[in-house]
Amino acid sequence: MDAKDRQIIWALQEEGRLSNQDLSERVSLSPSPCLRRVRLLEDSGVIRGYTAIVDEEAYGLPITAFVRIRLERHSKASVSAFEQKVRTLDAIQDCYVMTGEADYLLRVLVKSLKDYEQFVRNQLHNIEGVAAIDTSFAYGTVKRSTVFPKV
Repeated sequence: MDAKDRQIIWALQEEGRLSNQDLSERVSLSPSPCLRRVRLLEDSGVIRGYTAIVDEEAYGLPITAFVRIRLERHSKASVSAFEQKVRTLDAIQDCYVMTGEADYLLRVLVKSLKDYEQFVRNQLHNIEGVAAIDTSFAYGTVKRSTVFPKV
């Protein structure tokens, strides 16, 4: 990946609905080579897809919870079972493997605190091997970006 590919990625992260013509102008390439580079980035898996960025509150999911999970054991089977279950839970938007006291950090979206309680009681508590659940609620967002820093 070279600097031109990074320019293309950055432009598409800023505005994913750019036409190839507009993208090529923005990155100073003619349309044909620009399209060829985009296709190569898609085919190689660098660009994994395109999506709409939706306001959570307007959609009806105004509560963002950051949930730290600690497992009882770290055997291959228990880690695999936890991660497999997490992938099936729609309320979990992101799951990160962490260093430090928590093994995982989850970003969870729900419509109310009552729904969060039900999520914990009926879904998280039912995952075998969870030793501890610690939650922090976001009450505001200072910055959220879908555009990578320039390297």
